[in-house]
Amino acid sequence: MELRRYQRQAVDAVCGHLRARDDNPCVVIPTAGGKTPVIATICRDAVELWNGRVVILAHVKELLEQAAEKLAAIAPGLPMGIYSAGLKRKDLGYAVTIAGIQSVWKKACELGSVDLIVIDEAHMVPAEDDGMYRRFIADAQVVNPNVRIIGLTATPYRMKSGSICGPDNILNHVCYEVGVRELIVGGFLSPLRTKAGPGGARADTTVLHVRAGEFVAGEVEDLMDTNALVDAACAEIAEQTAERRATLIFASGVRHGRHIARTLGERHGLECGFVCGDTPDGERAAVLERFRSTGPDALRYLCNVNVLTTGFDAPLTDCVALVRPTVSPGLYYQMVGRGFRLSPETGKTDCLVLDFGGNVLRHGPVDAIRIKDPGQADGDPGSAPAKECPECSALIHAAYSACPECGHEFPEPKESKHEARAATCGILSGQTTHEEHRVHETAYHVHFKREPADAPPTMRVEYRVGFNTYFREWVCFEHQGYALRKASQWWQARSREPFPQSVEEAVELARAGALAPTLSITVESKAGEQYDRIVRHRLGDKPPRLESDEGLEQCAPAAAGGWDVPDEDIPF
Repeated sequence: MELRRYQRQAVDAVCGHLRARDDNPCVVIPTAGGKTPVIATICRDAVELWNGRVVILAHVKELLEQAAEKLAAIAPGLPMGIYSAGLKRKDLGYAVTIAGIQSVWKKACELGSVDLIVIDEAHMVPAEDDGMYRRFIADAQVVNPNVRIIGLTATPYRMKSGSICGPDNILNHVCYEVGVRELIVGGFLSPLRTKAGPGGARADTTVLHVRAGEFVAGEVEDLMDTNALVDAACAEIAEQTAERRATLIFASGVRHGRHIARTLGERHGLECGFVCGDTPDGERAAVLERFRSTGPDALRYLCNVNVLTTGFDAPLTDCVALVRPTVSPGLYYQMVGRGFRLSPETGKTDCLVLDFGGNVLRHGPVDAIRIKDPGQADGDPGSAPAKECPECSALIHAAYSACPECGHEFPEPKESKHEARAATCGILSGQTTHEEHRVHETAYHVHFKREPADAPPTMRVEYRVGFNTYFREWVCFEHQGYALRKASQWWQARSREPFPQSVEEAVELARAGALAPTLSITVESKAGEQYDRIVRHRLGDKPPRLESDEGLEQCAPAAAGGWDVPDEDIPF
């Protein structure tokens, strides 16, 4: 199995982090972007290059099965065991152990000394000093104090405590991140279309209370589970999905979910399956198999409650209906992410998101999620860069002056407090706005254009300014003329090192600490244009010259294949 370019970059970034730093890295790849091949490659290299031992941890058996499948494809001869009560296996003594955390959290000593612990869906690790993950890791560190932890996730953020990475957390630094928008443009994820529910039958979520970073479950179900709201949602779902192959519905509770499935069947003649945490394993497996199927007995509609947000893989899903509100940006992202996967063989061209819970307006488009300040009211969309078209109910970026779906032209904002805030998003046609963002992390990568094939590479600089929110720029060290002069100015403003002679050298120097930190960026946006542009940087102090360039070539991850480091220089 050949890795995609960004997957290869993720593997290389992990290697570089483990060799250059003493803490634990995290990789951020969107849902359906292919985290499992990255995990499998890391495990293969750790075992085959350095005779290491690895444990892969996940919280649902579907993720364990995916990891085993990909590892067998990438390294068919690798000794691999599975420790999971759900999969009825308790293998010990293997170079790689794929383990369910619920089964293994007290068994670290039985597994013996391991060198790497790889955590899939790493946002599940609690921030506090308790929980199964932390107990397992603490025990594993007793057996081997030098064990390193690698996390992979699509959502590196918790509603209550912020980023999952920090100096006092288990994971300390995001070593690589690729975003939704980039993978959609690259053809690796399905494009999305978004519509709100019918305006006349919307629930008022401002009456809900928040507990532990989420709406109180009982209050949400009571609010959403009324005949009027369910009838309106089901009518909209039936109308909008007439030509869709597979619609996945997220309900607010078990009673609410059964109500939705019953209404779709009785009022619209649409068979709708239902699964929840209490659904027996055999029944659940049968329902999911029918939903994944393209045969004559395929199930086109499936409603669930809190069981299909992670680890569920049904590529033909071309509609996701959110019939539940959530305060959690991570849960919102995971629900929408069920429709990210490509399925060209079934005729899937995009995924329609029907939002009946105000989630898009609350959190923003899924490729530009904004995190609200603590205490901000649910009814206040704040900085979420989305608005609803009053004609077709499409949910679009706030910068559009005309709806790209139906052509409706939005009126100019009036002079008031609220409209003034909306205007900062560039609501006027052709309006240019500037917004400064504090930069949390900066990453540097070698970037190759697909077309033309002989185009020189560039250095892609990624600035993370929030949860799954990032901006990029490209620095052209190997171009000529104006592009090269700009690259020279860019470098001189940040570094005391000589101007690099190649993009690869520039990336190596940047990752080695040769550049001044970027504290903030100013982004220029034009209403209706697809891409924003970075026009200003606020930089920290230039670092001193690197004492020696020796080892940079050795430290550089390989462009392809395994980790290109001396055998004795094991990165864990």
